[in-house]
Amino acid sequence: MSFTLPQMEEARRALDAPLFADLSGDFALSFEFFPPKTEKMDAVLWESLKSLAPLGPRFVSVTYGAGGSTRERTHATVARIARETEIPAAAHLTCVDATRDEIDEIAREYWAAGVRHIVALRGDPPREGERFQSHPGGYENAAALVAGLRKVAPFEISVAAYPECHPDSEGVAADLDNLKRKIDAGANRAITQFFFSPEAFFRFRDAAAAAGIAAEIVPGILPVSNVAQTRKFAGLCGAAIPAWMDRLFDGLDDHPAARQLVAATVAAELCRKLYAGGVRHFHFYTLNRAELAYAICHLLGKRPVAQAKEAAA
Repeated sequence: MSFTLPQMEEARRALDAPLFADLSGDFALSFEFFPPKTEKMDAVLWESLKSLAPLGPRFVSVTYGAGGSTRERTHATVARIARETEIPAAAHLTCVDATRDEIDEIAREYWAAGVRHIVALRGDPPREGERFQSHPGGYENAAALVAGLRKVAPFEISVAAYPECHPDSEGVAADLDNLKRKIDAGANRAITQFFFSPEAFFRFRDAAAAAGIAAEIVPGILPVSNVAQTRKFAGLCGAAIPAWMDRLFDGLDDHPAARQLVAATVAAELCRKLYAGGVRHFHFYTLNRAELAYAICHLLGKRPVAQAKEAAA
């Protein structure tokens, strides 16, 4: 990776000064949630959204699964965010188990509900262990979905990227080619799958630039609140969990408060190193909990918008 002079100065500051001393919080942020299944989970989501909203997120996104109930919950959650908050809401949309006409109709319903941002994804197979197969009459991949959405309405469109290569990909070059097709089809930015090594992101960012991808690439950050769950997620998306991280969380299964403190520290250090390398937008996979993402943002200098305005005045 090649650093610019300001980045080298920032990197030196990160090494010479206390790691989180007097950071300016001059970065954008966004948060991902999943649609709640119960009234209790719904209350948790909205409390989390309420806690994170003062940080002024660029947008919040809501995940999506194939099948009627998940699809409906996603739509209801996104529509409510658009209706009841001032935060731009982004709806995930996949190619799974639906025709082009059905997906286009869902997109039109989002536009009618005031949703202007779509996270366009190929999607995972509806049954674990199967390989993805496009629906007859459906969009064959995310690039085709992006192109189709561009015909429906002038959405802002984000797509996925994989710093450590998608498990279904033939290799790194093929993975980058696929990302370029999505950007060329009209996507505005790529949000990466989570990773735990800053070098993995920087290598990917440089490789994408060398492949002619000029769109913004936003790192996706997953604070490790549940180690077993994270291992499962990592296996599905091809993310490597470093051996030191396994050792670090060993023995914390019965100590949730300590696990939270360790998780926030590890993720904040990752973000600090990314910030030193020029990253100015972080996308947090919240798992519908606010505490970890809020703590990390605070360590990086981000303060509630009203508070920041008062300090500047």
